[in-house]
Amino acid sequence: MTILNNRQERLRFFKFMVVGAIGAVVDFGVMNLLTHWFDAPLVIAGTISFVCAVISNFIWNRYWTYPDSRSRPLHRQLAMFFLVNVAGVAIRIPILWILEPPLLRLFTALALPVAVSPDFPAKNLTVAVAVGIVMLWNFFANRYWTYNDIDEQKSKP
Repeated sequence: MTILNNRQERLRFFKFMVVGAIGAVVDFGVMNLLTHWFDAPLVIAGTISFVCAVISNFIWNRYWTYPDSRSRPLHRQLAMFFLVNVAGVAIRIPILWILEPPLLRLFTALALPVAVSPDFPAKNLTVAVAVGIVMLWNFFANRYWTYNDIDEQKSKP
């Protein structure tokens, strides 16, 4: 079964992307709140914001994207979802550590004619790259492990 050849899987991927967008709003909102209002370092703020987004995404995915995935108890499915996302954190944190310093140097050197610090676009672009990479990991890992209990017959085009 491939996503491109299966209408139901394409719909699930679309829903997963919408849920991911909601999660990204949660992620960016919490990250910006923590870094700008509480002066938290990006890695700490980004980790906390990621956990908040994971909780939001699990709820939306459980009840909207994969409502037909009910053979596992809620707590077991949440644990599986969280394990996939812990692997996502392991992917995300090095991206935050590695990408932020050169982006900060770039935005500082550009001396953008805007009223924001170079810190703001550097941090947000860093998180955007991390979100994109981790979203792909999360979709495929969750679809084929966390939500693999969906009846294949119901997924046919």
